[in-house]
Amino acid sequence: MDSQVKLSDVYGVNVFNDAVMRQRLPKTIYKEFVKVRNGSIEMTQAIADVLAGAMKDWALEHGATHYTHWFQPMTGFTAEKHDSFISPTPDGRTILEFSGSELIKGEPDASSFPSGGLRVTFEARGYTAWDCTSPVFIKGKTLYIPSAFCSYTGEALDKKTPLLRSMETLNKQAMRVLRALGNGDVSSVTSTLGPEQEYFLVDRRFFEKRMDLMLAGRTLFGAPSPRGQEMEDHYFGALHERVSAFMNDVNFELWQLGVSAKTQHNEVAPAQYEIAPIFTTVNVATDHNQITMETLQKVARRHDFVCLLHEKPFAGVNGSGKHNNWSLVTDTGNNLLDPGNTPHDNMLFLVFLCAVIRAVDKYAHLLRASVANPGNEHRLGANEAPPAIISIFLGDQLTDIFEQLAAGGAKTSQQGGQLKLGISTLPPLPKDCTDRNRTSPFAFTGNKFEFRMVGSSQSTSGPCFVLNTIVADVLMEIADELEKSKDVKADAQKVLKKIATDHARIIFNGDNYSDDWVKEAHKRGLSNIASAVDALETILEKENIDVFKRHKVLSKHELHARTEILLENYSKTLNIEAGATLSMAKRQILPACIAYSTKLAEAVNGLTAADIRPAVQKRELEKVNSLIEDLSSAIEALDKAVGKARMIEKPGDQARCFKEDVVPAMAEVRTAADTLEMTVDAELWPLPGYVEMLFLR
Repeated sequence: MDSQVKLSDVYGVNVFNDAVMRQRLPKTIYKEFVKVRNGSIEMTQAIADVLAGAMKDWALEHGATHYTHWFQPMTGFTAEKHDSFISPTPDGRTILEFSGSELIKGEPDASSFPSGGLRVTFEARGYTAWDCTSPVFIKGKTLYIPSAFCSYTGEALDKKTPLLRSMETLNKQAMRVLRALGNGDVSSVTSTLGPEQEYFLVDRRFFEKRMDLMLAGRTLFGAPSPRGQEMEDHYFGALHERVSAFMNDVNFELWQLGVSAKTQHNEVAPAQYEIAPIFTTVNVATDHNQITMETLQKVARRHDFVCLLHEKPFAGVNGSGKHNNWSLVTDTGNNLLDPGNTPHDNMLFLVFLCAVIRAVDKYAHLLRASVANPGNEHRLGANEAPPAIISIFLGDQLTDIFEQLAAGGAKTSQQGGQLKLGISTLPPLPKDCTDRNRTSPFAFTGNKFEFRMVGSSQSTSGPCFVLNTIVADVLMEIADELEKSKDVKADAQKVLKKIATDHARIIFNGDNYSDDWVKEAHKRGLSNIASAVDALETILEKENIDVFKRHKVLSKHELHARTEILLENYSKTLNIEAGATLSMAKRQILPACIAYSTKLAEAVNGLTAADIRPAVQKRELEKVNSLIEDLSSAIEALDKAVGKARMIEKPGDQARCFKEDVVPAMAEVRTAADTLEMTVDAELWPLPGYVEMLFLR
């Protein structure tokens, strides 16, 4: 960013936000639009036409020539089809038009997007519907209109539709609870999100020499670097000048798009970094996170980097997650998960806290499934990320209150006090009542929950619409109890006591990485679902189907379709990885190893002809040839395993075959190849190694 440019002058400059609308729209239209956005009234053609005209004029002034309905199909990426504003006239000229109808609805060809059987391939029609709760923005020469995406029959084909539905049901049930507790000031409750995004940067010249990074986003081969993250010197370390320049450009682009990029730093692993925004509604935060991921990848190439968003690009060092900081906020600005100074007598806080605790325990399988993908399978439980066991960290203060609730009622709250560091020039620091637990998958962190299991490449939509829905379900239970109560306070205490008694097993404040916790969790009856395939198959458990159907977030048909898509995605991902493994092993690694073996054989023959005993060379040759045999055998076994998996048609069975047969076979190929990498002449090895990729900037 130019040092002469003020941040306040560029922030949101490419966003058709409220400030722009108040300036460009008639007051009556703006007020009507706010009601539409709040869900009070429906969009009319008249309102849409005025909005479309104002958007078009604003976009043209900013150099835009096209518009697109920007949506999030089940591919996990975003999609866009660009149409120009031009409309030819009979006299051979053109006028620039953009109607309310074009703003509200688009019609992309839906035939090639995953549908999970919701539609057949020859039926191509799909619709995009403008999501007016997320701001329109300009990127390049195009006006981007955030949209939902549905089939011709109205079923959700995207990640946004269930998120919007879950926000509505959460608002509805939260409002019922607030009304039952006597709160009449609040008009709406919204879930908010602040997703921390981790990523790796690799020099582009190394990336382009590695088929695995180009096709799979992770290294399928690679012997460990002699130095990894054991010195713990990268985390929060000084930014490399080149990386800092990249981050500055990322921030500038994001700020122009209204994305409130706030925090940036080196992460734990070498070449790993993090960016985090300020909180906003889960819908807008999800859109902003998609923009963030796209911007990271685009700007990285401008700086001759490549941004890797895969959950585990490198073996032996930490992978990347996306920590979803989730909370509930009223339209009056009250955070319902803020405990205040005396949380033991903060009834609103206790009710909503306990609702989240019950929801997480009751629907633990569903929450685990929401973060299941092939990349995350490498990361969860690997002593770098939360295990696959769902548990909640509350900290000392709230755990004490939770235990008091189980005993009959909370009477006291532990206070944080102050930290005095024993140095006269340093001020005393206010001490929080609760420490942080970086090993917990679902941790309370002051006034929000941090869901740390989400994978770095994932859309935040899935985990958020699951969390919204399951919390709404428990709030509905609580509202049903309180609305028929004659003594709300007493009955609320009974509800809290029951939740604290029934769900104590889900609270764990210790080290989630320890083997002792795995044993303890088993004793408590908590599931440990390490496999992504196993996790995905739990989605169709009856209680999960029922909860989505009950709150009209996903129909049974839609849920079946999503499960099928996710299982197919698992298989497709592993199929690509296996194909790349075979190609690299056969065409690059094996020839290099044979060339080295030939070189050794020539050395042995040369020394023998000179009557010199080639003992060392012979041993090395025998060792290399033995490893080449291992590699060749592993390649044959992988070939067979992939062929077997590809023949299976049923998505669940195919995914399981890839998991149980192909993944171990890939590991055998890698083990042989990585051992050879540590033996073969470096000049002959065809791939950039971990040292170059992780440490050269």
